[in-house]
Amino acid sequence: MQDSHRVLFTSPAEFVDSDHPMVIAEARLLTSGISDPAEQAGILYQAVRDGIRYDPYGDYLNPETYRASSVLAAGIGYCVGKAALYAAYCRAIGIPARIGLADVKNHLATPRLLEAVGTNVFAYHGYTEVFLDGRWLKASPTFNARLCDRLGVATLGFDGKSDALLQSFDGQGRSFMDYVAQHGSFFDVPVKFLIREMSRLYPKLCVPGGLRGSMEQEARASLSG
Repeated sequence: MQDSHRVLFTSPAEFVDSDHPMVIAEARLLTSGISDPAEQAGILYQAVRDGIRYDPYGDYLNPETYRASSVLAAGIGYCVGKAALYAAYCRAIGIPARIGLADVKNHLATPRLLEAVGTNVFAYHGYTEVFLDGRWLKASPTFNARLCDRLGVATLGFDGKSDALLQSFDGQGRSFMDYVAQHGSFFDVPVKFLIREMSRLYPKLCVPGGLRGSMEQEARASLSG
């Protein structure tokens, strides 16, 4: 990797805010006493995968949904926000990282999610690319271990030596996730683009305050009525 590229992909960005004090402190704490970059990357990956609960019903219209430090503070996020946090962790300790976006087909999505999205193709799934041992590796810290258990899917690990993309099959051999299109790699999360595209593609999912918040408000209103 050229020195200029290394400097670029270890630098903080607006949403991959690896210079945020909380991000720096957590990344250093998690990797304390560990010097091997691949091992560091694996530890940080697991911390994001299991330490941040996956939730696809968040507020896609709110820029903070995509900001690494905000995801860390909330302890919850969807794929792009979790990818941003993992990239920020890596950059905070000097591992080059960037954001990847792809369209994926989810064969085992829940009926509620399918109703909200209107299709089983989920555009702009976010993952992280990290530069280790002379090459870029893809890693998706999206689904936490408890969720994988509920879905009957093996938890996706990342050892810092090979790609860790979303699982193709569940524990019964049924198709789970397929990558159907790649949209490239980015220094930072293209938030304005994502907000516009998510609103266009999934209007039922993209409501102010998030669909989960909207459902909770409706439930409270029905109970009080």
